[in-house]
Amino acid sequence: MSGSVLITGGAGFIGSHIAEAYLAAGWSVTCLDDLSRGKREQVPDRATFIEADVRSAEAREAIADGGFDVVNHQAAQIDVRVSVDDPATDASINLVGFANILAGASRGGVKRVLLASSGGVVYGDPAVIPTAEPTATLPISPYGVSKLASEHYLRVLGTLGGFEGVALRYSNVYGPRQDPKSEAGVVSIFVSRVLAGQPITIFGDGEQTRDYVFVRDVARASVLASSLASVSRGAQLDVPAFNIATGTETSVNALAAHVMTALGREVPIEYAEARPGELSRSCLQVEKAAEQMGWRPEVAFDEGLSALSAWFEGTT
Repeated sequence: MSGSVLITGGAGFIGSHIAEAYLAAGWSVTCLDDLSRGKREQVPDRATFIEADVRSAEAREAIADGGFDVVNHQAAQIDVRVSVDDPATDASINLVGFANILAGASRGGVKRVLLASSGGVVYGDPAVIPTAEPTATLPISPYGVSKLASEHYLRVLGTLGGFEGVALRYSNVYGPRQDPKSEAGVVSIFVSRVLAGQPITIFGDGEQTRDYVFVRDVARASVLASSLASVSRGAQLDVPAFNIATGTETSVNALAAHVMTALGREVPIEYAEARPGELSRSCLQVEKAAEQMGWRPEVAFDEGLSALSAWFEGTT
């Protein structure tokens, strides 16, 4: 299947890779971004670009009048610390902005809306690792609450507006174009600091775990989710939700050691106080995406690290 898609956050780290994946699959692509974090040069040449905030009337009207088959919502406030310090801003972007996008989708006859949700935060600190989609959702940060609430908005407004909704619950995404200044990108931060010969800072004892998935695997999931023949609906929020991850649990200490080994360089590790709202463990099952979408992660961690390192060295 191919068609016409609008990607919010399409100039960003994940959104720009998604735009490339859609183009490679024969889709017509429009990227919408306010460039607060994204970069205009990351938008593929064959994609149309609209500069707008997701909360704006311009963004809503672009979707309402654009004749899009799919809207892929990647734009977000992504920093857990920001959400803890300023939950109103987090909610304004992640909830008010998304509701505005959904209003445009309802008016524009959009067939399907994809939401970049977060399996790393909507489950909270679950008892079962790796975690499957039916697991109870109990976020421990305002960011997690806004992502979970966005899934509810998608379900309700999709029913009212006549479009299908799919939530892609990402684990920790890494890869080329990830901003090393963003607290959400620990792999990128570690790689950039090791390449620069600077110390790595680990918050807490470093035994907290994450599930690291490569950005091009994530982009491929969007194309597959857009091409599903139909989307199951149900009373449970997890029915149209898919974990996009690897199912491999890695501690932050192990990540630091792995990065230094992969790059052939060692730097000091400094430990700092744990940050509020951070999970102790996060790792997701991916069997549902494999069975229903035909998606599995394909890029091994060492291969992904090599691609990220090559990108950093090419930009410095």
